Amino acid sequence: MPDVNNAAALDARAGSGGAGARGLRTDFDHIGLLALIGVAGALQFSIAVAQILLGLAIVCWVAQLVAGRERFAVPGFFWPLALYGLLTLVSAAFSANPRASFVDSKQLVLFLIVPVVYRFVSGTRGFTLMTVVVTCAAASAALGIFQYGILHYDHLGQRPQGTLSHWMTYSGLLMLVFAIALARVLFGRGERTWAALVIPALVVAVAVTFTRGAMIGVCAAAAVLFALKDFRLFALAPLFVAIFVALAPGQIFQRFASIFDRKNPTNMDRMAMLGEGERMIRAHPLTGVGPSMVQRLYTEYRGNDAVNAINPHLHNVPLQIAAERGLPALLAWAWFIGAVIADLWRRFSRSDSRFLPAAGLACVTALLVAGLFEYNFGDSEVLMLFLIVVTLPAAAERISGS
Repeated sequence: MPDVNNAAALDARAGSGGAGARGLRTDFDHIGLLALIGVAGALQFSIAVAQILLGLAIVCWVAQLVAGRERFAVPGFFWPLALYGLLTLVSAAFSANPRASFVDSKQLVLFLIVPVVYRFVSGTRGFTLMTVVVTCAAASAALGIFQYGILHYDHLGQRPQGTLSHWMTYSGLLMLVFAIALARVLFGRGERTWAALVIPALVVAVAVTFTRGAMIGVCAAAAVLFALKDFRLFALAPLFVAIFVALAPGQIFQRFASIFDRKNPTNMDRMAMLGEGERMIRAHPLTGVGPSMVQRLYTEYRGNDAVNAINPHLHNVPLQIAAERGLPALLAWAWFIGAVIADLWRRFSRSDSRFLPAAGLACVTALLVAGLFEYNFGDSEVLMLFLIVVTLPAAAERISGS
């Protein structure tokens, strides 16, 4: 009898310990989810806060892997992204200044957003996260419009940027949120009204930043979503153009029209950067000049047709990647983008709930098109939101499938 009693006591303790472990894993799950939702919202206001919350989410994810003995699970497109990260480190090792290049490569940590979102943002949680993103962007857009209209951030020397450090980051984020909001209006099953109300503010906020790449990205995102929903929606395009021409302030309309002006100094310098990038690629085709080295070595490759004496980057994502990290890294990045598009299209085609994959496809399109005029893939805030959005459809299906 004493042996039986001892065995029962041990079983009770084991059961209690198992329940405690399950409770701990549940706590990590809730904290990780809330941290990611905080990341998505904080991106509109503070990169420091967003990264702190991301760090907390990563800690919870690692704890789940260890405490829950879970296997490392990611969507398929993560592997070409990981290869791109590895090739970036190889490029840093062969850089003219490896220490500076390795320091710049710390941004690769952001790639962990993919497995973390894949783990924590289950089922309908993605819709909640998207609502938070749209709501926070509405406040950020209102602040930008206030800066333009009241504080006179109304010229190229001083543009609206919300609470962020640069107008290009600000406009890039709003561009992605526009894609999310329009996708919700066209493909969402609920909460369309709020998204529809926010869209005009997002469009106006992007326009008053004078950022042409983001303006084009907004148009590209809308075009993709119209095509996915119904080609007849393109009949509204002339109406939108007429509204823009009628209501846009003169300096904003001129800024947009300058896209087509070949003699515009900014356009001329963009064309000159193609030459600088080509010379860097020819000199270092396999590993590039190294992360963070384009600006430092710019004068060595600068041509006589360049307008600016120096530029921080080459204002073109594929060109920047090839010049900075080499052609193999560019191929890995292209593989990643292709894998993301294929994944999103497959989920869009077979799913009854199309909002999340449609938003992902629109964001990819906006990022790629705007990325022909600026290095938005290297912008931490924009990259973080992009990775969150393109991972959500996979995360939702994985949880619901299990």
